[in-house]
Amino acid sequence: MGLERAPLLADDALRGSAWCRAHSDLVDDWLRLVFGDAVGGAAPGEGGLALVAVGGYGRAELAPQSDIDVILVHDRRRDVAAVANRIWYPIWDEGLKLGHSVASVAEALDVAANDLDSATSLLSARHVAGDPSLADRLRDEAHRRWQRAGRNWLTQLRARVDQRHASAGEIAFALEPDLKDGRGGLRDVHSLHWADAAKPALSEGDADELALAYEVLLDGRVALQRATGKSANALGLAIQPVVAAALGDADRHELMTRVAAAARTIAWISDDTWRRVGAADVGKPRLSRLMARQTLQPLAPGVVRRGGEAALSDDADVASDPLVILRVAEAAAANGLAIERQTLERLARQAVAPLPVPWPDEARALFVSLLSAGAAAIGVIESLDQRGAWPRVLPEWDSVRSLPQFDAYHRYTVDRHLLETAAHAAALASRVERADLLVVAALLHDIGIGNGNGKGTGKDKGRAGDHLGASVSTTRSTAARMGFGAGDVDTLACLVEHHLLLADVATRRDLDDPATIGRVAGALGTIERLHLLAALTEADSLATGPSAWGQWKAKAVAQLVERVAALLDGGGPVGPGRNGFPTPSQLARLAVGDQVVSAHDDVVSVMTNDRPGLFSRVAGVLALNGLDVLAAAAYSSEDGRALNEFRVIDPFRTETPWSKVQADIEQALSGRLAVQARVAERARTYRGRHAGPLAEASVAFDNEVSADATVIDVHAHDAVGVLYAITRALADLDLDIRSAKVQTLGSQVVDAFYVRDADGKKLTDPMALVEVERAILHSLASLASLG
Repeated sequence: MGLERAPLLADDALRGSAWCRAHSDLVDDWLRLVFGDAVGGAAPGEGGLALVAVGGYGRAELAPQSDIDVILVHDRRRDVAAVANRIWYPIWDEGLKLGHSVASVAEALDVAANDLDSATSLLSARHVAGDPSLADRLRDEAHRRWQRAGRNWLTQLRARVDQRHASAGEIAFALEPDLKDGRGGLRDVHSLHWADAAKPALSEGDADELALAYEVLLDGRVALQRATGKSANALGLAIQPVVAAALGDADRHELMTRVAAAARTIAWISDDTWRRVGAADVGKPRLSRLMARQTLQPLAPGVVRRGGEAALSDDADVASDPLVILRVAEAAAANGLAIERQTLERLARQAVAPLPVPWPDEARALFVSLLSAGAAAIGVIESLDQRGAWPRVLPEWDSVRSLPQFDAYHRYTVDRHLLETAAHAAALASRVERADLLVVAALLHDIGIGNGNGKGTGKDKGRAGDHLGASVSTTRSTAARMGFGAGDVDTLACLVEHHLLLADVATRRDLDDPATIGRVAGALGTIERLHLLAALTEADSLATGPSAWGQWKAKAVAQLVERVAALLDGGGPVGPGRNGFPTPSQLARLAVGDQVVSAHDDVVSVMTNDRPGLFSRVAGVLALNGLDVLAAAAYSSEDGRALNEFRVIDPFRTETPWSKVQADIEQALSGRLAVQARVAERARTYRGRHAGPLAEASVAFDNEVSADATVIDVHAHDAVGVLYAITRALADLDLDIRSAKVQTLGSQVVDAFYVRDADGKKLTDPMALVEVERAILHSLASLASLG
């Protein structure tokens, strides 16, 4: 008498809740047979014994790998232990995961009185077999006790929700979200229904919205467990395409956009619910809250503070005031308030007069003031967007809503990234003359991502193609609609078009090269735009993620801005050597003719006789010692001397063993250290240290940016020895590395090398460039194959 689950597992016509219900029904039928055998064929309602499903099984939500949680409820039967064994063992024999207990109604309720998990599991108690009156008594009394102790349970429940969010993270922003326990996940919906069972908590319509969002996540969880055969809740990168195909999505981008949108709906309703009926308010008479709502404080025309929230006044004329949404939003953000739920629904459902085109000055001022509130504006705008009111202000928002970014570098969806960038920009407003242009550019800098096409422009954001061109075009039309003048529209478009320029140049180009400085100055044209772009660069980086902005990058960008400003201010082109490399003292020491290796304070420098592969040997030793290279520069004198300098960081230790680093370099230079073999061994040991999707390596050449060198840009997956592999390939082709800029973006490295051939010239032969690309890609492929 086995449980035949194979046909159901193979049934592609069912998914989500329908599949779980069918699975629960199947298990119900089988357990009734098991129960009947265990009790010796007694009539279903006799014998003072009942098998009761609880938890997810009680909700008839049995996922493919869910535990079967049951209680064998009895009414003082002496043989209950023997009966229990006759039920449990067939379940175990099927290889199923069983959560089980044996208790009387009173015993089960006593356990639940002091345990949150037990108490919530009983709220979904459901009769499976045996005496239904026992199941009914258990369920009904569990609900009565839950309500009586509602304030206590809600305090515990809210604390549990916060703990779970801190541990599992946010589904909408995670590369591999936990569909069950993450913020905005299935467990949040369970918690809201448990809260509502204690005291009415959900607003009108919330249950229906939660059900729709819940179904999206449950679809994903069921498909995930069917595909993996494991009790998994984390939707991993490798399995996302499989789950997408099972659910009929075009690709993982479409799947994860739906998942993010559903999770954000759940998270927003959860936040709103707990804020309104948090533990401190539970049990207070409803009248006291109603009285508190009557205390009104005017905030703006038609907007008041009511009950600690920003709300429309009773006499506000929504239908005839086109600025009403902006008034409410600005007043809420400026005063650090949430928008009252009733007001949100009113703004979403009632007809609101459309904003005139172009916007009047007051509308633009309110919009800028809203963004200038910084972090306080994020929750306000997201609340308006959740209820459908924000697109009435900015219809372009529809194309970026909940759009995921598939790399470990970006921590947010595109829409949230734009809001975070605007908030950081607001904090930097004092650095620029036109703070209004700064915050608007920050909000719009990636607004075209959802409308891009083609292969992309370097940032893998959602399904972005030519997102930069689309963002510029959208910014122009949006800014014109907002009533900005032609000059301001040009400036906003310029900032959006070049929002990556300063970071890219500062971290990937030689700032000693006059052509580099001239290129940036030519792109921006004015010092005002330069300063605006510098602030936007910092805001964008801070909003991107923790690895996107640090001391080294900030210093590099500041140095670039200073040089470009000098040129725009009429100071003439910046000549070589202004970056201080090599310094006069380094040149003098180099001329002495001996070998000097120095390693301290995050800088490694090597002075020695020039030879092929010098740069790669040092890079290999740094990899062996666990050091990441941020930037490197190389200098060769006419008399055959060489100076290499590396700026490094130690990602794993607070104290770097500089003496060992120095000794290893000296051994490598003297041919007494097997650098290639050791790097290969370390690569095998530490393979896969960075999470994230693997990207194919790519090589690009630029013969325009520098007057005397070819720039080689290499994008590859980060791994131990990547820099060594690239530079060894260059050494094999007798290429001289003049300088290098190295940075890690999440799980990817983006390296730039200024190189010349053996005659000190650029690489202009197309066939030579093909060979360089072949050598680099082969070296990286060999490294990737290790282990």
